[in-house]
Amino acid sequence: MTRNQASPQPITGWVEKLARLIRRKPVTQEELLEVLRQAQQRNLLDQDSLDMIERVFQVSELRARDIMVARSKMVVVDRNAAPEEFLPLVIESAHSRFPTIDDDRDKVVGIMLAKDLLRYFEGDTDHFNMRDLLRPAVFVPESKRLNVLLGEFRANRNHMAIVVDEYGGVAGLVTIEDVIEQIVGDIEDEHDIDEEASMVMERGDHEFIIKALLPLQDFNERFNTDFDPEEIDTVGGLIINNLGHVPMRGEVAEIGELRFEVLNADSRRVHLVKMTRQN
Repeated sequence: MTRNQASPQPITGWVEKLARLIRRKPVTQEELLEVLRQAQQRNLLDQDSLDMIERVFQVSELRARDIMVARSKMVVVDRNAAPEEFLPLVIESAHSRFPTIDDDRDKVVGIMLAKDLLRYFEGDTDHFNMRDLLRPAVFVPESKRLNVLLGEFRANRNHMAIVVDEYGGVAGLVTIEDVIEQIVGDIEDEHDIDEEASMVMERGDHEFIIKALLPLQDFNERFNTDFDPEEIDTVGGLIINNLGHVPMRGEVAEIGELRFEVLNADSRRVHLVKMTRQN
């Protein structure tokens, strides 16, 4: 290169590279995603970034009821109980926040933070009052869109919301971590328990929300099915094998009497499905 020859300008990121790829403005979400997939194929965008962008689009269509922890699975404490009664539950669950009820699960009166219980161990147990510890509970409808909920979590600095049905009854709970996992994938810490109960959320007698990573052997045991776990490892793999491709959100696989609707997926894998029994 001669002294007078201009040196090439550095590429500062994949967004700048992507701009070169776009010949015209996409007019639909699917057209934009197709442009992004082409960018990934040309190595202008890495696969993980593409997967995350696809999941971001899907989060705007998911609702609180799709990912909530069902009411029956909620770990709650009763504000009328003595600390000695609920401390073993707090320690065993290792959660940081607990919906606090007044005798009835439909009467959530606040949120207790586990760290606030440290006051109990300061020694003045005679004046310990649960009501002084409670933070306000946030209530959201089952139909709340996840992208809106995430914005509210960030704006109000909340980490947990109680999900209510159309009659005002408690249907479950959802946390900011639950929402973020729909974008970045499962976030596991040292307290997470990788068990079948945490992978299946019951929504009724014949409807379930299932994480696609649920091992097929565990699925068989839970639903009394006989899919071959030697050939396919997970529920997501079962769906992909049935359809013959990695499905997009909204695609349906009917396998025997089971109907699987894909709720969340990216270009490489399925993340969340709704299963219903058709008979």
